[in-house]
Amino acid sequence: MSDRNEAVIAFLAARRSTPVLQLAAPGPSREELDTILKLAARVPDHGKLAPWRFVVFAGAAREEVGNGLSALVQAEDPAASEERLALERSRFTRAPLVVGVISRAAVHPKIPVWEQVMSAGATCYNMVLAANALGYGATWLSEWYAFDERAFPLLGVEAEEKVAGFIHIGTRTEPPFERVRPDMDAIVTWRGEV
Repeated sequence: MSDRNEAVIAFLAARRSTPVLQLAAPGPSREELDTILKLAARVPDHGKLAPWRFVVFAGAAREEVGNGLSALVQAEDPAASEERLALERSRFTRAPLVVGVISRAAVHPKIPVWEQVMSAGATCYNMVLAANALGYGATWLSEWYAFDERAFPLLGVEAEEKVAGFIHIGTRTEPPFERVRPDMDAIVTWRGEV
């Protein structure tokens, strides 16, 4: 008896990230977002630790974060151009919805930190897949502020946490396009016969 699912295989083969500048309103409804988040959380999670959490940026909260990022840049570089400051203000408004995936990986007596970090990465990918399955475009980004602890209070990131990424979700303004994929012969090593 086979559980082969051709629809899922075709979906995965056609999945594309959507460039953030090609995402527009509308974004997911609250009900759709609840579905996306529940699906994102269905990942391998050794020890059932849920070593990640989600921060949803919607509405005016996106502008508040952008204003804060712009202020950080200006404080560090008072000569920053208005173009650069405008870019920072727009970071979270380029898509109608942004979800931060925050890694809470920590030393555990049985579960390696690396496995916990990979679980957070899996939630990012599942979130992109779930958004795509609901008909939305999505992209997973981790720009400078994901690594700059000065930005963490703006982003809701607490001490000892890290940003796994920000998932930008919206309606595609252009059809998805294919990009060059890895040469499988260059990345697969065979040991034994299948």
